[in-house]
Amino acid sequence: MTGQAVLLARSESMKLVLPECSKGIGSVILSPDSPKLIEGVRIQPIALWPDDRGYFLEVQRIGHGLAAHFPPATSQISAALNYPGNIKAFHFHLHQTDCWTPVMGMFQVALADLREGSPTYGERNTIYAGALRPWQILIPPGVAHGYKVIGREPAMLVYMTDRFYNPSDEGRTPYNQPGINYDWETQYK
Repeated sequence: MTGQAVLLARSESMKLVLPECSKGIGSVILSPDSPKLIEGVRIQPIALWPDDRGYFLEVQRIGHGLAAHFPPATSQISAALNYPGNIKAFHFHLHQTDCWTPVMGMFQVALADLREGSPTYGERNTIYAGALRPWQILIPPGVAHGYKVIGREPAMLVYMTDRFYNPSDEGRTPYNQPGINYDWETQYK
């Protein structure tokens, strides 16, 4: 990483600085215990029970799973329906932790560590999650996050946050931010 550091946000305990990454998608995460996961990001497979009528998926249970430490008094559960090909990126927070559960369709989740001083600062992860890979993803403060809907069907993301929505804690940078330099094009392998 070279050049002038661009400060995106700061709090008493964290400084978020735009990295200078070469174009790419970073490390593709193929297992929940991958050693290439950004510091603090956690993944947990979730059980899905299909039958001839569809499927049942338990999204959250207060006090359990990746969001077990989320305080019930300030946690918020939201959902976003997205159309094929849509990109929603990048968001970041100084205080809020997100726990994402893709419940329908497929997502290409993009993460980038913006936390100056983090052992994984500047690293990017790509996680393919959704109906074909039912994983929950815990995203700590300071990790930029976004996604692209892949496939031909709409996709739905249900997400739980440990705090109510607060616009002063919601940072944004464009999906094509040159510093993050995430490659949203289809990766032909």
